[in-house]
Amino acid sequence: MDQAIESPRAELDITGVTCPMTLVQIKVALEELSPGEVLAIRLNDGEPVENLPRSLKDEGHRVLKLRGNPDGTFQLLVRKGADPA
Repeated sequence: MDQAIESPRAELDITGVTCPMTLVQIKVALEELSPGEVLAIRLNDGEPVENLPRSLKDEGHRVLKLRGNPDGTFQLLVRKGADPA
């Protein structure tokens, strides 16, 4: 089992944030991580769940898991991609 999936390096709650600030806050959090480390993001259903995984993949990160939480929010686990050269 991949230990990084079970133990994210950092966590970010963007449930009270609206687009486009959701992606901005995620980018800032990812900048604090080294390539290969995992960020756990708590987000709301709807636009964030529909758009953020695709946006993060487009930027070179790997979406590991998206799962629902009992309170109606979601958890998105993202492995940081390589830093641009």
